[in-house]
Amino acid sequence: MAHVQKTLAVSQRRACRTIGQGRSSQRYRAAGRDDEGKLVAAMLGLARRKPRWGYRMIWAALRAEGWRVNRKRVHRLWRKEGLKVRQKQHKRRRLGSGANGITRRRATHKNHVWCWDFIHDRTEDGRALKWLSIVDEFTRECLALEVGRGMTSGRVIDVLIELLHVRGLPGHIRSDNGPEFIAKAVRQWLAKAAVETLYVAPASPWENGYAESFHSRLRDELLNAELFTSLAEARHLAGVWRLEYNHRRPHSGLGYLTPAAFAATCAAAPSAALREQQHTRNINHPVLS
Repeated sequence: MAHVQKTLAVSQRRACRTIGQGRSSQRYRAAGRDDEGKLVAAMLGLARRKPRWGYRMIWAALRAEGWRVNRKRVHRLWRKEGLKVRQKQHKRRRLGSGANGITRRRATHKNHVWCWDFIHDRTEDGRALKWLSIVDEFTRECLALEVGRGMTSGRVIDVLIELLHVRGLPGHIRSDNGPEFIAKAVRQWLAKAAVETLYVAPASPWENGYAESFHSRLRDELLNAELFTSLAEARHLAGVWRLEYNHRRPHSGLGYLTPAAFAATCAAAPSAALREQQHTRNINHPVLS
């Protein structure tokens, strides 16, 4: 309307009459909500702390903080503030067809299938860091996130024994054919505990997709964001990030619930609890120690 008035050198009244628009509509100014400033501030604070989150994740986090706001309003404010997540190009992968891949052996309940894998990083002085993650594929909980300069099969077994006391044991555990996972000691321990191993086909990371997806989040939100000055600092930040991932980070695959909140709504199959009782007595067996 301002352009019409300026171009034709006419009053607002005449311009509105010419184009058929009511003057009350032209003069209307939307009144912002009382809480809009606080909501935008909360949204910007989350966006600064979590730069890899899009507006849907921000919306879920705001809801978790007690804001009664719908996703459309958050999207409008997101666009108004000019926020966006930088897009990355990913090469398309063909789904694997291995018998032990996630498409054929899918988790159906809590503690049904765990997946584990390694990811590598370095401290500030250039020395290697090796991270071991264990994830429940059904609840998406990160059960363990261990970090060291190296990781032997003995240390892997120690982590499993710790989880046995806290969580019980899974029916299956999925991994690639890395030397730590196919080590004789690890295979003997798992066999004694009646845990079936699901080794995916070589050079087929998509068949262990839950581990790969978790590591992409770990890399994006922690490893690429922090400069570790020491092993002790890496271990501390790993523990902090694992707690936040499980208890405060909404997961889109779980309807934007956190993994811990989703896990609280489901239970392990009775066979898993029975298996825990049957094999707890074997902890002190030479193979399990």
